[in-house]
Amino acid sequence: MAPPTDTDLLKALEDPALRKLAMDFLRDSAKYGYTYNFKWLGRPVIQTPQDIVAIQELVWEVKPDLVVETGIAHGGSLILSASILELIGGEGRVVGVDIDIHEPNRKAIEAHRMAPRIHMIEGSSTDPEVVAQVRAFAPPGTRTLVILDSNHTHEHVLAELRAYAPLVGAGSYLLVMDSTIEDMPQDLYPDRPWGKGNNPKTALFAFLEECDRFEIARDIEARLLITVASDGYLRCVKDPQ
Repeated sequence: MAPPTDTDLLKALEDPALRKLAMDFLRDSAKYGYTYNFKWLGRPVIQTPQDIVAIQELVWEVKPDLVVETGIAHGGSLILSASILELIGGEGRVVGVDIDIHEPNRKAIEAHRMAPRIHMIEGSSTDPEVVAQVRAFAPPGTRTLVILDSNHTHEHVLAELRAYAPLVGAGSYLLVMDSTIEDMPQDLYPDRPWGKGNNPKTALFAFLEECDRFEIARDIEARLLITVASDGYLRCVKDPQ
């Protein structure tokens, strides 16, 4: 069988029965903590296997000087990005931001082989002082890829998008994780401040209304089919002014 064309991939993404299967899987597997089943180089990464593959593909494609990630948790995603940068070679760095870096996780990340490429900042990702610290790692000319995966409320993600999108230039990507919250039942997140109408997807659509530098990379989602970032892979098509 020949590899699918871009048209074939988009047809698969738009197939209502296939789309329902993917959403049903995400909904039903979430009840069992499915995304907690996977590690990258020994650290829990808390993503679907499809999104793990997509992230490493994009880091390899872009070959960024800097990867910015909001939300650290156990550090697996930081180590994922750092390990691909290590394979690429050069001086690429990963900056991770989290409002509360648990000490056991910090120690495990600092002890990891990939630690020399990782810098962690504790504080809110939307705090102007924290944003300034991150931007200090990205002087003009820095090729930057951004992954947003912290507080998932509309207000917070929109503030993150406004703060970190200016770091991303044409040909790179800005990833908005857990946008699929909008597509899940409201009662799936009973103890969280986010849900339908108040989540990363509503924020990214509001952001796209005010910023014309990004487009939804539907070709990426079409290859994944199962992803927690539906509509959340944003390709930068214009450099910041």
